[in-house]
Amino acid sequence: QVHLVESGGGLVQPGGSLRLSCAASGSIFRVSAMGWYRQAPGKQRELVTRLDSDDSIYYVDSVKGRFTISRDNAKNTVHLQMNSLKPEDTAVYYCHANIFSLPTIAYDFWGQGTQVTVSS
Repeated sequence: QVHLVESGGGLVQPGGSLRLSCAASGSIFRVSAMGWYRQAPGKQRELVTRLDSDDSIYYVDSVKGRFTISRDNAKNTVHLQMNSLKPEDTAVYYCHANIFSLPTIAYDFWGQGTQVTVSS
């Protein structure tokens, strides 16, 4: 079993910054990809950013230039630095990971979610 533990959410004023972290632990053979989704009230969950094992990175257009994803491979941890936050960034942010528990078998895992609220 694999567990994802998130930290770093909270309340911030528009234009402010937050840093989210997500640590994976458990039966990990290899991490394929880690990233963040978010879900705002009344909206579908959307992929915000993803960092693949080949270091390719995806950002949704709305966060490009403001958010930065990074990874600590030794600690199986991914970070999301969020700058210039806007009210429309308000959502529950979920860490997602695609992890090989065995050499040929990968599964998707989710964190419990952390609230990010951008408001004055």
